[in-house]
Amino acid sequence: MQFNIYRATQNELINGCLRRDNSAQRLLYETYSPRMYGLCCRYVKDSMDAEDVLVGAFTKIFEKIHQFKNEGSFEGWIRKIVVNEALTYLRRHRSMYLEIDLEQADYEPDYQSLGDHLEAEDLLSIIQALPTGYRIVFNLYAIDGYSHKEIADQLGISENTSKSQLSRARAYLQKVLAEQESKKKKKISSDESTT
Repeated sequence: MQFNIYRATQNELINGCLRRDNSAQRLLYETYSPRMYGLCCRYVKDSMDAEDVLVGAFTKIFEKIHQFKNEGSFEGWIRKIVVNEALTYLRRHRSMYLEIDLEQADYEPDYQSLGDHLEAEDLLSIIQALPTGYRIVFNLYAIDGYSHKEIADQLGISENTSKSQLSRARAYLQKVLAEQESKKKKKISSDESTT
């Protein structure tokens, strides 16, 4: 049976991948890889390394697609494999430094002064600037919805360490956002005084 890439439903796509149909695998990759690459980039800073993680994850997806039982979201199942692959990559390259002291993270910004005109790209770059351990826990908890227990199990740390890393990541992000807002206000004030 030939796989029709133009009219494939999700189930047909999965069944095509189960049969190791190259066109089904290509379509699955083309459908999900852009979003999953963005996910990889949240965990792995270097774009080439993120691509390696993505390729490794899709290799596992194709190998394990028989394990998807049509229970829950297929994309959620894919995301879980991609996140696990990113964490495996970070562990393998010893990039997970979960105990980084950031004295600046203790700063409490004035939340009322923070603007709401932050672009998604700006936020992604701020998250990318987090120290690795903070970034990983923040991504797992705040963006991907893992519990502190799940994070602790995934990373081999205690739940309290996970909570501490998240708290420090949030404080760091708030500090950076407050500094950006302050710079914008100074620039606007400076621009107004020169006109």
